[in-house]
Amino acid sequence: MNSRQRMLAALRHEEPDRVPFDLGGSHVTTIHVAAYRSLCLELAINPEPVVLSDVIQQVVTPCDALLDRLEVDTRGLFPHVSHNWHFEDIRDMGDYFEHVDEWHFTQRLNKKDGHWWSQTGIPLAGSSVDAETLARYEWPMADDPRRIEGLRRQAERYRRQDKVVMCKSLCAGMFEMGQRIRGMSDFLCDMLADPKTAEAIMDKILELKKRYWTMVLDELGDAIDIVVENDDYGTQQSQLISPETYRTMIEPRLRELVDFVKKKHAERREPNEPGFFFFHSCGNVRPYLPSFIDMGIDILNPVHVNASGMNAADLKKDFGDAITFWGGGVETQHVLPHGTPEQVRADVRRNVEALMPGGGFVFNTVHNIQAEVPAENILAMWETLREVGRY
Repeated sequence: MNSRQRMLAALRHEEPDRVPFDLGGSHVTTIHVAAYRSLCLELAINPEPVVLSDVIQQVVTPCDALLDRLEVDTRGLFPHVSHNWHFEDIRDMGDYFEHVDEWHFTQRLNKKDGHWWSQTGIPLAGSSVDAETLARYEWPMADDPRRIEGLRRQAERYRRQDKVVMCKSLCAGMFEMGQRIRGMSDFLCDMLADPKTAEAIMDKILELKKRYWTMVLDELGDAIDIVVENDDYGTQQSQLISPETYRTMIEPRLRELVDFVKKKHAERREPNEPGFFFFHSCGNVRPYLPSFIDMGIDILNPVHVNASGMNAADLKKDFGDAITFWGGGVETQHVLPHGTPEQVRADVRRNVEALMPGGGFVFNTVHNIQAEVPAENILAMWETLREVGRY
């Protein structure tokens, strides 16, 4: 099987020749630049020039030499959005660099020991925000055609290589963007004490996402296989909001987005080549999985296997026939960065053996490989996948 055949079989919940492997297909399934350079050095690969797919997270689009060496089955498209665009406007503030993006978020990178940029400025922070202030807020131009310049040529090259092509969204999800615009505490309070404001913000984000995906899919939908969306609803133990708040405020808007994107994508696809909807949410999202499946989400990422309720074997048993698990291959908070190669191998073996039966599984780490992960552990992960991930 080539990469494309392998990926499509897995996404159809069929068993391919081996478990497909993703590294760098999206901004949430890739590798930090520091770990990337270390891995390339270990493999005698020249990583330069380094291409950052997400400047804020400091993660990369791996070079072709590494992708080919590791036999990666995916390739990613990264339109120009706030995390990778207009970074020529960076201010040197002494101990840190500062940047204000198209959403008016102030981002800072510590010079001494910063591994990524952190949001420090919130445009609409405060105990409340009135309708007039919200109306004056300057929203980005979601359907600016410059965002996708050159991407068709790139996508067509990936298709000629028999890879599955992924494309990231305009921004984080409606819930997460509300927190970035208002601040986490203020937005969570809005959802309970001032729901009209919270809903107005989320509705605007939904509108922008629709405009963005209309532009992207009208131009590239025939060349994109997987659309990537993300929001964060889970914590290590439970969820950030109550089930009732999810049902009344989040679920209807997420359902509308999924339905809109899938219908728009289908307009540009052949009947025998469906597109797929990839959704990323960290933490314990097990209670939401029936909702995700019912609304048409095809793929769950990152499969946070060490969070409460997210045991890999249980997830596969209860939901494995209805949704593809993309991630969950190795625990990235403790095992991958700090474990021995033997501990990495054991964790990979346990998770792969739980998630691979019957297809519906794409191997990736639980979120991005971070800066401190040693190259020997990444290679132990990959070698173990190759040993145990064959059908």
